[in-house]
Amino acid sequence: MRQDFAAAAASYDSAAVLAREVGQRLAERLDCVKLAPRRFADIGCATGDGVRELQRRYPDALPLAVDFVLPMLAAVQERSGWWERMRGRAPRCINADARALPLAANSLDLAWSNLMLHWLPDPQPAFAELHRVLIEGGLLQFCMLGPDTLKELRAAGGPTPAFLDMHDIGDMLMAAGFGDPVMEMEMLTLTYPSPRAFLADQRHLGVRDGLLGRLDWRQWRQVFAGWERIDGLLPARFEIIYGHAWKMAPRTVPDGRAIMKFDRAKMRP
Repeated sequence: MRQDFAAAAASYDSAAVLAREVGQRLAERLDCVKLAPRRFADIGCATGDGVRELQRRYPDALPLAVDFVLPMLAAVQERSGWWERMRGRAPRCINADARALPLAANSLDLAWSNLMLHWLPDPQPAFAELHRVLIEGGLLQFCMLGPDTLKELRAAGGPTPAFLDMHDIGDMLMAAGFGDPVMEMEMLTLTYPSPRAFLADQRHLGVRDGLLGRLDWRQWRQVFAGWERIDGLLPARFEIIYGHAWKMAPRTVPDGRAIMKFDRAKMRP
């Protein structure tokens, strides 16, 4: 999908209604978290709405904008003002895959990702890599599309992806070494006047083929004919899975032996 996202960089903001809304809801969940990061990263930052929101919340932290598509990172740079760049406050852009981050171990206090991880064939390697780069006590916060996304199109015969459910995602976080994962889910609905408007949005986002697969026009006509309208509009429902998890202190050493900690004060007679 790299080429699709690269081609969509110029049009992304015009269609990113869902990403902006979900990103804001994801950010609001930080209100309940006690965190003062020195360095954070927006993983799969697109044009940078997320990293700018995190900068607003944590103005003293070093912001990293990470994406595997160079045109998206160029958009992040273009949206940074010259004064911000002169003061060294613009996001540091890093062209990288979430599964192989060019960051030192234990170097991030907060890793954030808005509607990106579900595009990976398997998110497990990315979770393991994010665990590696977070400090002990660091936070991973993210959201992904869930399996009931566009279920109305699937009911009409459309080839929508088999996204992971939140229980599988929670298991992956535990397997990657995270502790205390918290998962939530909600359904959000966008409406469209026509299939053409829906397809245009997905093309502008660079996700049309990834989200809808490849059908010929006759097959799509059959799918869209079965897409039930509500009050004259076509509903597109998206299952949003929110998650956060902490990097806990290790319980074993690399050879598998358990780590035991003793409080000397409590051991005194």
